[in-house]
Amino acid sequence: DPAAAKEAALAQVDAGADVLFAERFGVIEAAVENDLLAFGNMSDQYELGPDHVLTGPVWNMRPTVEYVIQQVKAGSYTAQDLKDFSMMAKGGASLADYHGMDSKIPKDILDLVAQREKEIKEGLFRVNITESAPAGSQ
Repeated sequence: DPAAAKEAALAQVDAGADVLFAERFGVIEAAVENDLLAFGNMSDQYELGPDHVLTGPVWNMRPTVEYVIQQVKAGSYTAQDLKDFSMMAKGGASLADYHGMDSKIPKDILDLVAQREKEIKEGLFRVNITESAPAGSQ
């Protein structure tokens, strides 16, 4: 619900937030209206808020789809957990282009991000997915 997401983002702004994460549509609109920075989600969302969206995670389904097609063609596909194909190490995730917004991020932070991305792609670092509900959310 984009309207509810925007409302929640505005409440965060009222509480002092100065950077927003657009987990849903509506949040970037709140960032633009309040001249704040935001991170997009799932796709490159820079065009929703030029000069406001720094970057954000991008989901690429291609590795998953290619793997499943290969398995089906080989006659060896079985039901399985495919989440690893959505991870950066297998090309299923990346950061959106900075579109020049990297100038708003300290160089030492950009260097840390680049180093972590390299470690992930080399299999040296992994963030495991926890699918349980967050504590206190029920």
